[in-house]
Amino acid sequence: MATCIMMQGTSSHVGKSILVTALCRIFYQDGLHVVPFKAQNMALNSYVTREGKEMGRAQVAQAEAAGLEPMVEMNPVLLKPTGNSCSQVVLMGKPVGNMSAREYHKGYSVKLFAEVKAALAHLQKEYDVVVIEGAGSPAEVNLRDNDIVNMRVARHLNAPVLLIADIDRGGALASLVGTLALLTEEERALVKGLIINKFRGDVGLLQPAVDFLEEKTGKPVLGIVPHIENIGIDDEDSVSLEEKQADKKERDLHIAVIRTPKISNFTDFDCLAGEADVSLYYVTETKELGQPDLILLPGSKNTTEDMMYLRDSGLESAIQTAVAKGTPLMGICGGYQMLGEEIRDPHHTESSYDGVKGMGLLEMTTTFSPEKLTSQVEADCHAWPFLGTKISAAGLKGYEIHMGEPSFTGTDDCHPLTITRRAGETCAVTEGTGRADGLIFGTYIHGIFDHDEFRRQILNALRQKKGLPPLTSTRSVAAEKQRSYDQLAAVVRRSLDMDKIRAIMGLGSK
Repeated sequence: MATCIMMQGTSSHVGKSILVTALCRIFYQDGLHVVPFKAQNMALNSYVTREGKEMGRAQVAQAEAAGLEPMVEMNPVLLKPTGNSCSQVVLMGKPVGNMSAREYHKGYSVKLFAEVKAALAHLQKEYDVVVIEGAGSPAEVNLRDNDIVNMRVARHLNAPVLLIADIDRGGALASLVGTLALLTEEERALVKGLIINKFRGDVGLLQPAVDFLEEKTGKPVLGIVPHIENIGIDDEDSVSLEEKQADKKERDLHIAVIRTPKISNFTDFDCLAGEADVSLYYVTETKELGQPDLILLPGSKNTTEDMMYLRDSGLESAIQTAVAKGTPLMGICGGYQMLGEEIRDPHHTESSYDGVKGMGLLEMTTTFSPEKLTSQVEADCHAWPFLGTKISAAGLKGYEIHMGEPSFTGTDDCHPLTITRRAGETCAVTEGTGRADGLIFGTYIHGIFDHDEFRRQILNALRQKKGLPPLTSTRSVAAEKQRSYDQLAAVVRRSLDMDKIRAIMGLGSK
């Protein structure tokens, strides 16, 4: 039976996901068979497993750090906000319907705890260590009775809890003391230590605060983790987009990502942001668009409403003007659907609207169906005409998550992608649509830019248009991820008292 450790936070975005990732890597490096777990995740950045099931991206990164293939038992409940205090509920990788926050938290969530316990039992049986992540704060007393992700999990397992505070945002001492004060006596007893995260400056100057915390709470401070810049690990939380939005470095190429209210899977573009010649920035208003070399329309959890946002905000007109002047535009999933002539939703799958007019840049109509397609895929790109070049690449790996199917109303579009494997089965399915002049392109495949050769060919075509010489790619996104996990583990190993943490877990010192 596996031993467990649980990371909870004083609020959202204090670094729980990253510290769980770090512990997964540390225990993996130490030779333990370790697995991550989060009972319930709320995120629009999701992933599709090899079995075609959907889960949160944070647990995917944690699985990679642990040397594992992602599986839905790591994240049995996923909530995908659709707007108006409503979310799609995904249970064990499959959607079971849309639900208001009130409906979910007033009884339904507790019904799912049997699935949570079953997933945990499977992991406990198969692994040496389970590193568990909480959500938000355990001190949200209005949600306590129906909680299935924080203290209910800790109590079920009798798991030791480490409580994390983000000192970079201020109020870390008060948030730690206040959180503990709002827990029940049984819950406080499960908290075995405190962690201060995202610290900048001289750790020695923080010692009086550490002494105060330990005396006030009776809990040991197990470490002070520094603020880690450019960590290079996928984000799942749209809160992190605030930092990305301000990142507009002066580089050879400028790529604008349109940030709609229901943006999803923005991690599709992280690999582009990691290129030395690329400044990638997020745009919410027309004045922020500038004169990019490429515009990207990301996925959306509510394509209909996001399309109306583009229209009402003036971004649709600004994008069309940029395209008319020769700026290329690419859409992924929901962004792809917006490029067409119309988006139809006869079953009200996404919203209460029957449909909405698209941008009219591709001769295509999308119709939503109640069933969601989720599958891992592999595709080849055949001579895609882009800015005077022909882009070809084989073995583009990614995944599909969508409910819409396209129908094509014209003959001028090109279809340069062919899916060669879907859900592990060999196939030959035409995918993706590009305009014949090469300025417009859309695809349902998330993660397509992770392919190093394909990505560099696109960037070199943009460079050529600006009169810049091409660059030879030496990057490997997959290798960079593994280095990032190792670097994160090294920082956290130095920052935390791992001997004490292992003792708390009953593992003994390394």
